[in-house]
Amino acid sequence: MKKIFYLIVIAAFLTIVVGSCKKTGNSINPLSDIKSMGIGTYLVLDSTVNLNMDYSSIATSNVGVMVEQYKTGQTIDHIVVYVSSSFSYDTADWHMVKTVSYSGKNTLVSVSGTELADALGITPADLSPGTSYTFYNRAVTKSGDYWDISNTGYANDGTNLIAGSNYHSAFYFTANIVCPFVAPMAGTYKVIEDDWVDWHPGDLVQVTDGPGANELNLSQVWPNPAYGTVVSPLYCDVDPATGVATIPSGITWGDYGSYKTSTLDGSSGNVFSCTGLITLSIHVNATGYGDQGFLKLILQKQ
Repeated sequence: MKKIFYLIVIAAFLTIVVGSCKKTGNSINPLSDIKSMGIGTYLVLDSTVNLNMDYSSIATSNVGVMVEQYKTGQTIDHIVVYVSSSFSYDTADWHMVKTVSYSGKNTLVSVSGTELADALGITPADLSPGTSYTFYNRAVTKSGDYWDISNTGYANDGTNLIAGSNYHSAFYFTANIVCPFVAPMAGTYKVIEDDWVDWHPGDLVQVTDGPGANELNLSQVWPNPAYGTVVSPLYCDVDPATGVATIPSGITWGDYGSYKTSTLDGSSGNVFSCTGLITLSIHVNATGYGDQGFLKLILQKQ
């Protein structure tokens, strides 16, 4: 009898709870029905126009992309372009660059060096070769809604709208300030930094062109003839479009008597004709002593 009484009480309690939890009218969760969810929008990348800003004509040099609205998204009215010196989801790190009217497929979103400098509160001359900037595209709809990376999602994987390659989204693009390599660059250079310590800051050294096209010969820099002799010339290859330099691995470039030095993988840097600046990070091996790490060599043309 007592067991039956308890079952009656429990059943009555469940009836009250279920009845009290049932929601009607305005109390229904709007997200429980897909019909009540809004439609967003985003920009699709049509093509990349240019991602390298030429420092030699920095004020007028342009970078940009062509975009269009995703076909089933809200109608886009205009695009607000922002910039930051490093990638960030935080809009507090962004600087507004400009507003671009949306004109349909292949709408051009471009930024000049002058516009970039204005957004950062500096002059074009204050921009430096070798630096990168991230530009963010905020799609603003005719209804006043907007979407950018700050309110779209943070998952950085292939299924995410921002990072997923299948979506071809154009939420942002990264551009570089470059200095095209123009030979000849042979001449006298002042040592700014030498982590191998063959030279000291302020010393003057000679750099020659070659041995091939778009290459610089550093064999009169490393080794310092006071300490070692050249085995094979140390040189760097330079991308003529960007000034980005690479140094092949496996060059045995110095004989210091008790050991020899050679290059390892990963040596790279920049050679900027427009400023006369050579900045290299050279991965060095010394026989008997092993990997010496990445050593910086910075030279300024005189």
